[in-house]
Formats: sequence, structure tokens, C-alpha cells
Amino acid sequence: MPILLLLGIAIYYSMKLTQFDLSKFKDFRNMIDFLSQWFPMDVSSLRYMLLDSAETLAMAFLGSIFGLVIGIPLSFIAARNTSPSPFIYHFSRMVLSFVRSVPEIVFGLILLTALGLGPFPAVLAIMLHNIGVLGKLISELIEASDPGPQEAMNAVGAKSWFASLFSIIPQIWPNVLSQYFYRFEVAIRTSLILGFIGGGGIGQRLFNDFKSFQYSSVSLDVLLIMVIVIIVDTLGSYVRNKVM
Repeated sequence: MPILLLLGIAIYYSMKLTQFDLSKFKDFRNMIDFLSQWFPMDVSSLRYMLLDSAETLAMAFLGSIFGLVIGIPLSFIAARNTSPSPFIYHFSRMVLSFVRSVPEIVFGLILLTALGLGPFPAVLAIMLHNIGVLGKLISELIEASDPGPQEAMNAVGAKSWFASLFSIIPQIWPNVLSQYFYRFEVAIRTSLILGFIGGGGIGQRLFNDFKSFQYSSVSLDVLLIMVIVIIVDTLGSYVRNKVM
């Protein structure tokens, strides 16, 4: 009962702070008028939208794959059962926590200011955040892995790093792929936000179309974004099923 009371109080004050008011939905005319401007879709710039969509996909892919490639070695250092020493273990966990705590948009604002507008700083921003997230997630998979194969390889004289790599990776690889494809989907949505601050891609086009009141183009932008996310989700499910 006290927990429910505290939850009710938290919900009430949160609604007050966020000005949560469902009565604002009583008049749908403005919303209907706004949405009516979205159709029919303007396909005159479809070619350029597809190029921007491909750029967004490339940004998300590079940022997430580089984050995975760098995050895997760091995850072995940040896992309790494979870290070389307690000091390195705690230090690496602290570094991953710091990198993970900084949102991509903050990295993006810093890098876009330092390196200029365009997709390259956006890729770096996505990569840095993914290093922190994937490094932590994979390190926890490593700690939860079965120690038997690693002990067996150590018993026959295999070097510690060799035993860790080839006894643990096969166990956790399906889950690593699952985490990667999830982060890939998140990176697509993140690249859209980074496009709003000059990171390029379909996100920047969407922002520009909104600012110029080109709502018939906005509807096509949104449709292309939905198609990209659905394709990546379908591909991720297919690969996970094949591997697992």
C-alpha cells in the first residue's frame, strides 16, 4: 500500500510538472487540418530522399559496427572474469559508464562544432555512445558465460587471452548479434536526431521540410524512415534466427 501511495504521488506531481492535460484533445480540428496537408505525398524529390535515406543508414551502420568492433575488446577488459587486474577492471568500467552516460546528441554538438557539419561527426557521436553501451552489455554476457570451456583450454596449455577469446565468443555470439541489431535500430533513430543539428541524412531533410512547411514532403520523409526501420528489424530477426 505505501508503494502504491508513493507511486500515485509521483505520477500526480509528474503530471503537474509536465502540464499533462488530456482535455487539450477535445478539439481535433487543428490536428485534422494539419494532417490534411500531408497528403498527397510529394514524390518530386524522391530520388534525393532515397540518397539521404541511404546516408542515414550508412551513418547508423558505421556508428554501430565501429562501436561493436571497439566495444568487444573493451568488454573483455571490463568483465570481472577476464580482466587482467582489479584496477583495470574498475577503471574500464568507469570509462564505459562515462561514455555511456553522454547522449549521442551531446557528442554530436561537440563534434559538429569541432569538425563542421555533415555525417562524419554524426558517425563518431553514434560510435562513441555505442562503445559504452555495447562494451557494458557484452561484458555482462562474458561474466555470465560458462567457465568450463575456458578452464579446459587453460588446462591444455592455451594462453589466457586465447582461451578467453575462443571459449567465450562462441557462447555469447548470438546474444552479441541480438544486442548489435538492437543498437543498429537505435542508431537509425539517433541519426535522425543528429540530422536536426546538421548531421545530414534524411533527418536533416525532414527538419528542413518541417521548417519550410513542406508537409507533403514530410509525409514521404516519415514513410521512408518507417521503411528503413522495418527493413533493419526484419534483417536483424533473420540473422538472429540463422545464428541461433
